[in-house]
Amino acid sequence: MEEPVRIDKWLWAMRVYKTRSLASEACRGGKVKMKGQDLKPSKVVKIDEVYSIQIAHITKTIKVIAISDKRLSPKLVVDFFEDLTPKEEYLKPTLLKNLQFFKRNKGTGRPTKKERRELDDLTDW
Repeated sequence: MEEPVRIDKWLWAMRVYKTRSLASEACRGGKVKMKGQDLKPSKVVKIDEVYSIQIAHITKTIKVIAISDKRLSPKLVVDFFEDLTPKEEYLKPTLLKNLQFFKRNKGTGRPTKKERRELDDLTDW
């Protein structure tokens, strides 16, 4: 029987996060979820579980295929989880980059209340 592996350690080993402390912070910050519920860093990973992970503007959805607590090379990671993230999710950063509204000229002051509302409407995905 395999040793139980914590979610923060597994996310680090699968190269979702660069360091284990970043993976732990993401769990504590509510960026790692399962069925809509936040996960603690000590949650034990099980095969066939599906996790939602918020990284910057992207929400990755991954399904566990195998478990390992050792950091793997990027080529081997593919055998341990399945990426269920829709393609549109990966396009979000480029869409945000292409929006001209986010670029404000220097010296124009703070955005008005109307401009802030419009900004919020654009960034709500």
